[in-house]
Amino acid sequence: MKKVFLNMFVVAALGMSVISCKNEAKNETEAKEAEEVVEATEEAAVYSISADESVINWAGTKPVGGGHEGTIAVESGEFSVAGEQIESGKVTIDMKSIKATDLEGDQKSNLEAHLMGTVEGKEGDFFNVQEYPKATFEVTGVEEKDGKTWLKGNLTLKGNTKNVNIPVTTSMEEDRLVVTSEEFTIDRTDWDVNYGSKSVFDSLVGDNVISDDIQLEIKVVANKA
Repeated sequence: MKKVFLNMFVVAALGMSVISCKNEAKNETEAKEAEEVVEATEEAAVYSISADESVINWAGTKPVGGGHEGTIAVESGEFSVAGEQIESGKVTIDMKSIKATDLEGDQKSNLEAHLMGTVEGKEGDFFNVQEYPKATFEVTGVEEKDGKTWLKGNLTLKGNTKNVNIPVTTSMEEDRLVVTSEEFTIDRTDWDVNYGSKSVFDSLVGDNVISDDIQLEIKVVANKA
């Protein structure tokens, strides 16, 4: 099995209910200004993402305790690979697929509706999927730092685009790519997902406060086209 540097996504994205306090965050990314997207060379082979085999896991907590976790679906995407180097890529995420996997019944459906913004009067609290049904990640490069491979890309979420780094391990066997990320976090407020944020609304207290950080973990499978 050969190792390959995959310049890809995801995501995503995203954010829902959120994770632990910043001083406990693992692989916390710093959102920066969007960068130029990498273009593939003519020699690069195209690998198409298998949506059925790919997934984004999310987890979140409140500073005072409690939390939720779930999944978001990868809708489509592709990567261009030259030799053993991924040169470019774009991933599209279906924001209408947000699921809470730690709840059942009304609690599950109510949380999912709130996160997606399908509750009347609360459309903008989190992701407002009616207006912003997709999120995307477009590759801008790869970086070796602290003994890890970091994929750099522009994450567009809720109409805002920021450049982030994702720590990944990627393998390639014959015509199949498998990409798995370490757990990493993004600060949802960088994409104007501000509901319950103490850093945005400093008057919030106690159980009304939701952590700014979202914990994400990604698996993406792509097959040679």
